[in-house]
Amino acid sequence: MRVDELVARGRTRSFEFFPPKGEEERLVLETTLVELEGLAPSFVSVTYRGGEASRQRTFDLVTSIEAKGLTAMAHLICVGNGRAEMRELLARYVEAGVENVMALGGDTPSGEAPSGELRYASELIELVREAGPLCVGVGAHPQGHPRSPDRASDRRRLADKLRLADFAVTQFFFEPEEWTRLVLELAELGVDKPVLAGIMPVTTLSGIARMAQMGAAVPDWLVERLEAAHARGGPGAVRAEGVRAATELCEALLDEDVPGLHFYTLNRSSATREIHRALFP
Repeated sequence: MRVDELVARGRTRSFEFFPPKGEEERLVLETTLVELEGLAPSFVSVTYRGGEASRQRTFDLVTSIEAKGLTAMAHLICVGNGRAEMRELLARYVEAGVENVMALGGDTPSGEAPSGELRYASELIELVREAGPLCVGVGAHPQGHPRSPDRASDRRRLADKLRLADFAVTQFFFEPEEWTRLVLELAELGVDKPVLAGIMPVTTLSGIARMAQMGAAVPDWLVERLEAAHARGGPGAVRAEGVRAATELCEALLDEDVPGLHFYTLNRSSATREIHRALFP
């Protein structure tokens, strides 16, 4: 089913995975899929890093998930891709019965110049629309895209992109006001498409710096909370506190009538299952 149709029916719960590269990763993901399938997600999404091998791994995982009777969404990126190969890939998805794709700019590898014919997600959306009746989502950054000069210009670009798409999924964030502000600022620009909230708990102290590098700085109050947990009980206490904070974030978003919660799983299920169990006992 199309994601926009699922959202129209009611609040969605979705999970994100990346394609395994080797046998060990494949076995971990198989276990995770079985464990999360029992939570009856509205849909799942599968990332794509770029390159022919990654493109095929994403295609294989998306189609195998669809074969299990789950709705899957395939990520597409601009970086490193040409129009012809993207048209071919989209045709394969349509032929396989996949109805949902995520159009993203993608990250250029550090130290390299941008490559490929496509530069912006809006160009990718145009190709998706040519391919057939696909539902297309786009990414949104509550704190602003790392390459945006300021939040105002970021919101204008996002609004333009979202007018062409059907819905958005945010980068992970940590305060409910970030989602509320994003939706309000889009509404002021005349855009009211659904914006699903991306959720990823901070479960290690080392994750604080990693998340900042990914474009979502962990707020000081949460850093202090995690450090205090570490002082009390070490890494296990940090993980428990991070899961608790993410659960509180989701509860606040549900109170704000968020149209969907999208969990970044990193191909592991335990933290997501704990949050889900607390929210939907």
